[in-house]
Amino acid sequence: MPAMTISRSKSKPAVTVVESYDVAADTKKRINLRNARTKYFHVKALSNGSYLLEPRVLVPPQALSARSLKMMDQSVANLKKGQASAPIDLAEFLDY
Repeated sequence: MPAMTISRSKSKPAVTVVESYDVAADTKKRINLRNARTKYFHVKALSNGSYLLEPRVLVPPQALSARSLKMMDQSVANLKKGQASAPIDLAEFLDY
């Protein structure tokens, strides 16, 4: 009696990103991770059911140049004084 073989395709379907978002751990470092070394993470939900977490590290103020800090302080002061441009309508860039 001849043996029957089942041919399987060698190529696996490509894994795609289903969802992508940022998440922050709470004060007790909880986002359902044990021993989280960073507080902020960027999460990608993949089509095969797995999640990819990339740590996000905020830049300390000492890493910014004095010129940049001065410009940000001036911008905040102007905003508090009410010296701001009109709101920009970004609706045309949204995909609905």
